Amino acid sequence: MALSIPYLLTLITFLPLLGAVIVTLVPGDGAKKWLALATTLVTFLLSLLLWANWQDGYAGMQFVEDVVWFAPLGIRYALGVDGISLFLVLLTTFLMPIAVFYSVLYVEHRVGAYMALMLLLETAMIGVFVALDLVLFFVFFEASLIPMYFLIGEWGGKNRVYAAVKFFLYTFAGSALMVAAILIVYFSTGTFDILALQKAQMPLAVQTWAFLAFSLAFAVKTPLFPFHTWLPDAHVQAPTAGSIILAGVLLKMGTYGFLRLAMPVFPQAAEQFGPLLATLAVIGILYGALVALMQKDIKSLVAYSSVAHLGYVMLGIVAMNAQGVSGSILQMVNHGLSTGALFLMVGLLYERRHTRMLDEFGGLWASVPVYTGLFLVVAMSSAGLPGLNGFVGEFTILLGAYNYMPVFAVLAAAGVILAAWYLLTAFRKMAQGEITNPANDREHLKDLNGKELAMVIPLIILFFVIGLFPNLFFDKINPSVEAMLETRAAILQQATTAPMPAFELAEILATEAQ
Repeated sequence: MALSIPYLLTLITFLPLLGAVIVTLVPGDGAKKWLALATTLVTFLLSLLLWANWQDGYAGMQFVEDVVWFAPLGIRYALGVDGISLFLVLLTTFLMPIAVFYSVLYVEHRVGAYMALMLLLETAMIGVFVALDLVLFFVFFEASLIPMYFLIGEWGGKNRVYAAVKFFLYTFAGSALMVAAILIVYFSTGTFDILALQKAQMPLAVQTWAFLAFSLAFAVKTPLFPFHTWLPDAHVQAPTAGSIILAGVLLKMGTYGFLRLAMPVFPQAAEQFGPLLATLAVIGILYGALVALMQKDIKSLVAYSSVAHLGYVMLGIVAMNAQGVSGSILQMVNHGLSTGALFLMVGLLYERRHTRMLDEFGGLWASVPVYTGLFLVVAMSSAGLPGLNGFVGEFTILLGAYNYMPVFAVLAAAGVILAAWYLLTAFRKMAQGEITNPANDREHLKDLNGKELAMVIPLIILFFVIGLFPNLFFDKINPSVEAMLETRAAILQQATTAPMPAFELAEILATEAQ
């Protein structure tokens, strides 16, 4: 065993919050920047202790902290991680120093408020992935909305206010549905314990209404087609660091919600609505890829690619078999790394040229070869090139989808071809051909410097580590996935097959409330 620290999850979760408070108090923009960066780096180092102290082969929750929070309702401050959530925590703590370091280099407006919001956002995101109480989960889920709203609205592009308001309204509406679902579940079961809920027997009517409410909330956050329309606006208008975190981590809160709550807690309802969710996922894969192919703004292209890639994640989750679910968990990490890297590369180019229009580029290979070469690696990672991270996740998901319903796997496989098409098309327009615009020549355009390489290279290294050694990750993911699927299968087997009319829900809730 490596170094063990008591209350490790609490420390990892709330250290950024403490950093946010200190950042607002210290004088000087320089001190604020470097203090924020130091906070994220220390948080990342602490999170590595989760990996170092991990009990391989153990399927249950580890590093558990559980104390009474509000006794009359049985609300607890309960934290824990298993193979399903471990790498999402590590993804969050890994991407945050990169995003904050980018901000150290390029953000000059209201630095203290900006850095404090970034740190608040980190606490909220980690909290979602470690919460084991439904109320605590909701608190963290909602808390993530506020910092991102202000980051887009204050530090975003020309239409930032419109994008921020749209982002807020969509996600807040989804959260309102989640409140209703939490109340339905509590009155039916008498507990907010997420692990206990996964083993609870709930009437089909309760499952149906709660599943629909949770699913709509998570579908907006994911975003699942057709609830995706807020995403391109938010991505295009968000500051670069905001886009990195929005794509890299924030969207995973939706898919994680499906995986931790909607699918295992309401198994009968999930079986009924699974084909619909799978259909929407496949539509999202194909639609997102085709729309990305038509984009002239490279940042908008990457935004629509997220709709497509998260469609794969949803397809694997809906399959609810070991290959599909494990592949989806790894693909959440892969998408966070690859798409976060794409937004980082786009941001670095924008700082040099102050445009994202593909028609404004061409011939960058001759003027900025280091940047262009690394951009190609990132694009291939996103496209799923064998040997890189994206391939492992997508291939495993397609295997799981084929075992669930072959036609979905065949249609989703077409999205891999489309992804290569739109990414290589964008690369050709940016990097190949002759330099026709003098602003793109070597005299006017500088290649990546050491600080910028320090942000990009760690991402590139992880592409190859995951692509070449995926069992480093699957060995920790699989035991928890298999245990969750076994519990779910047992609940389904015990469940009554007689359907309960949905109008009986009010009577059930009234009885439980009494």
